[in-house]
Amino acid sequence: MGKIRQLPPELANQIAAGEVVERPASVVKELVENAVDAGATRIAILVELGGKKLIRVEDDGEGMDASDARLALERHATSKIARAEDLEAIRTMGFRGEALPSIASVSHFVLRTRRRESEAGTEIRVNGGIVASAAEVGMAPGTIVEAADLFYNLPARRKFLKSDVAETTQVSRMATQLALAYPEIGFTLMSGPRQLLRCTPAPGLEARFYQLYGERPDLVPVAKDAGGLRIRGYVAALADQGPTRGAQQYFVNGRIVKDRTIAHAVIDAYAAATARERSPEAHLFIEMPPDTVDVNVHPTKAEVRFRHQSLVHEVVRRAVQEAVGGGGAPELRLAPPAGTDAGAVSLGLPSLLSGWSPAAARSAPPPGEQVGMPAVQAPPPAGAIPAGSLSEIALKPLLPLGQFRSTFIIAVDDDGVAIIDQHVAHERVLYERISARLTDGALESQRLLTPLIMEMPPEARGALLSHGDELRRCGFEVDDFGPASVRVDAMPALLSREQGTAALKALAGDLEGIGGAAPVHEHLKNMAATMACHAAVKANDPLTHEKMVHILEELRRTAYSTVCPHGRPVMLRISRREVEKNFQRI
Repeated sequence: MGKIRQLPPELANQIAAGEVVERPASVVKELVENAVDAGATRIAILVELGGKKLIRVEDDGEGMDASDARLALERHATSKIARAEDLEAIRTMGFRGEALPSIASVSHFVLRTRRRESEAGTEIRVNGGIVASAAEVGMAPGTIVEAADLFYNLPARRKFLKSDVAETTQVSRMATQLALAYPEIGFTLMSGPRQLLRCTPAPGLEARFYQLYGERPDLVPVAKDAGGLRIRGYVAALADQGPTRGAQQYFVNGRIVKDRTIAHAVIDAYAAATARERSPEAHLFIEMPPDTVDVNVHPTKAEVRFRHQSLVHEVVRRAVQEAVGGGGAPELRLAPPAGTDAGAVSLGLPSLLSGWSPAAARSAPPPGEQVGMPAVQAPPPAGAIPAGSLSEIALKPLLPLGQFRSTFIIAVDDDGVAIIDQHVAHERVLYERISARLTDGALESQRLLTPLIMEMPPEARGALLSHGDELRRCGFEVDDFGPASVRVDAMPALLSREQGTAALKALAGDLEGIGGAAPVHEHLKNMAATMACHAAVKANDPLTHEKMVHILEELRRTAYSTVCPHGRPVMLRISRREVEKNFQRI
């Protein structure tokens, strides 16, 4: 007798359920997606004991008649595809016909459904995949699905479920994602008697996002239409000092997905602005023609495959890059000081130069500069900056009033007061200038009259010598000089000897930490950040008014003026409205 046998239908359904039904949140996802496909405008979810005891999803969609209700519990029975060609452009959330029979095979299952034109509904009860009863029932139009005692007949699966609290958290997260994907649908989520989520139908993504997350000034909106893709959403502002890793939610044509192409594009967009590695908070909604994305590559439809993967990556990267480049500085909130009188206080700021204006500052001759602070460059002529570019949405002209503790520039514009960290701002300016020159070729180098001999630990020395080509592009000439030293014959022209020495020591540590396997552009990006840091003006450096004007004007023309290459904020703002509110003028 042969060894191969055909599995009984009940066992086959249980195996299929293992692919579709991982935990209670998986059941909620499948049932809600069915409700969305049915045209529901209201979806109510109830779970008990994290969904282990009961999951109930009710909707007001089109419902089913008696024959369709019975057929829907058979495997691979669906109304959403009929031919193989239909798989090339899936427009519905479900399409395989596996969800209901898979859930019914691992629970005590009840399906109640009624079409609007029918006088009565249909109730079908299933226990472990075996139909127990079918009858007419009175109910409102729509569908109600209950799955009780999940995995009661598969104790090996049930024991791998987490605690009630953990499973409830997963259900809540899933329901929130689904509510975010479909703002036009009203959602409620109950955990026993507790209401965890309630969202009335919203006119669009912005209103639904506010319903779920409230005010989020740490996020910036994303909006871009290009290459047949429409991208909307929110991402962390560059100047946000939250965690380097944040929650990420990606939706493609309304479907929750986990996709490396999108995730990498987001990280890439932030990498263009800062050398600090970030995997930031992001909520992105991507719409594209159905025939350009394959959703039939994962049992739970959690992964997709793009026909034009590089196009998706580039459009997402540019959308996020433009959004974070135009994000504003963090806003400070004022609080009236307690127990202080209203007497005048001398701030010790220098007087303003009469007749100052941004135009006059730009046309003024370059002031004498410190080493590492190049002369002011004339602004680009009108029309030179492409419409929609990052430079066009940069800072408005700022009028510097003076310094605070020789570290911060205090400036104003029509929108309020700005406090700028002079080192961080100048570092941002120099980083973009150095990066641009490295992209085009190499930095200008200056030979030393007397070579510099630097003693270094073996690891640091080896890191420098193994990156000679990148160092030469940055203006350094570094050669071996014995077992514990290197000889430096040239340095970048923008660095003094002392600055170049400090920069080389820092570069040795950075290169050693990155390792030799990183791509060249990663090394150059970190080198640019290190050199910019060492060449920039420092805290406690007194600045003339002309130097402050220069830094602010150069900062205004940078693409990412809100953070330094290492991710620190460049400025903080006090809005005009905040000032007027605290002086009771509004």
